Amino acid sequence: MWSAIALAFGLAMDATAVSAARGLGAGRSREAVVLPLLFGGFQAGMAAVGWLAGRWAGAYLAAWENWVACGLLVAIGGKMLLEAWRGVDDDAPRGPATLLLALGLALATSIDAAAAGLTLPLVPVAPWISLTLIGVVTAACSAAGYLVGGVAGKHLGSKLEVLGGLVLIGIGVQFLVRAL
Repeated sequence: MWSAIALAFGLAMDATAVSAARGLGAGRSREAVVLPLLFGGFQAGMAAVGWLAGRWAGAYLAAWENWVACGLLVAIGGKMLLEAWRGVDDDAPRGPATLLLALGLALATSIDAAAAGLTLPLVPVAPWISLTLIGVVTAACSAAGYLVGGVAGKHLGSKLEVLGGLVLIGIGVQFLVRAL
């Protein structure tokens, strides 16, 4: 059981960091609910895809997962940096994530879960328990990350969008380094 819990927390960390980066602007209660639910659902769903498709798609997933995650996260982080550089009004709260942005973030942070899903048969609990833990832990950690990001944004100002963009790019580069 401990290995399933550790796997769930390990997979949740990228989503937590991205949630914290999105929370920096604060004031978007709908996003504080939608992002964690999407992140938890995508993490569990992608792990299930990895588990189910492992026999015939395992090599393909392993070959491309880091590249796709890197591309998505760097593009989204770059967009955040560009918006901060262009001088978006610092006193105006950022709008909530569009559905397309939220889905892109959920996909980018869950691609590694597909590869982790390949290992679910090695975890000494039923796969459905592991998948449930992955979804619940990711949603909870993402919600906490969003709230912490919101508090930091209120105290440190909206210029932290630069930090959020750099965090996303850093996570993307980490995926690229794994691919090399």
